[in-house]
Amino acid sequence: MHAMMLKALKAPLVWTELPDRQPGPGQIRVKVGACGVCRTDLHVVDGELADPQVPIIPGHEIVGRIDAIGEGVTGLSLGQRVGIPWLGHTCGVCPYCLSLHENLCDTPLFTGYTRDGGFATAAIADARFTFPLGEIGTDVELAPLLCAGLIGWRALRMAGDGQKIGLYGFGAAAHILAQVLRHQQRTVYAFTRQGDNKTQEFARSLGAVWAGGSEQIPPEEMDAAIIFAPVGGLVPLALRALRKGGRVVCAGIHMSEIPAFPYELMWGEREIISVANLTRQDGMDFLSRVPEMGIVTSTTIYPLDKANEALDDLRNGRFEGAAVLVP
Repeated sequence: MHAMMLKALKAPLVWTELPDRQPGPGQIRVKVGACGVCRTDLHVVDGELADPQVPIIPGHEIVGRIDAIGEGVTGLSLGQRVGIPWLGHTCGVCPYCLSLHENLCDTPLFTGYTRDGGFATAAIADARFTFPLGEIGTDVELAPLLCAGLIGWRALRMAGDGQKIGLYGFGAAAHILAQVLRHQQRTVYAFTRQGDNKTQEFARSLGAVWAGGSEQIPPEEMDAAIIFAPVGGLVPLALRALRKGGRVVCAGIHMSEIPAFPYELMWGEREIISVANLTRQDGMDFLSRVPEMGIVTSTTIYPLDKANEALDDLRNGRFEGAAVLVP
């Protein structure tokens, strides 16, 4: 197998040839057809997440076909197309796992962070933490759903049932979630970097009724705001745009420091909450609804050996939607 491997934090990925790996008990091996490039991969590479496994193969939006099955695996078959998400394993016995909050497991493993991921020609996965994907859609189209889609879906659940939803940072996750909100007949307000007219137009093309810079106030008070950009300074800006009782959802795994802000911005029972990972139930709920919601992912394709270029383009906002690596 070949992989783009992170051998040292804050360093470029390295094209590496590795011995073929065999799945152990309860595991499968997947021949990778496509792997999305997520902002979390940037956080791993840039050393912004604590205690990564290094060396590591990044990538956790994996779509491919099973080409080897380990002992004890049931319900999956050779040649079946599956998706491998961020949450790669949980202990199953801690209080969080036992209370159906496996996303908060005390000893989890994360794909592309603490276990090898999908910037490779093949990946090993815990069979229990994979999602059968069926045959609708291409591997490239489906890959961004495995994290950008799933985290957006969980963030929306945390945001509540409000009608008017603001999306701060209109990248891979927001461009999928905007389509979910359009299907649900909710109102979308999109917030981008100041003066980013191209992304604002992209947001309007996906159903946003208003798009502007993150420091602007939308024409109406919003019920909830979901922050995808890893910028702590967006929290007080989002609070300022909410109605009383509104909620700010911080949807990223990493965020820069949240600056001090006057209590009056939060007063009126406004809330700030975070989203941590996902559960397998989130994945099943979302992926089963994708066909009816008519989601179309906007993707920019890179060959696997151009992973560093894809990461840099993501870092600098050089494309709309999601980047996807193809071996």
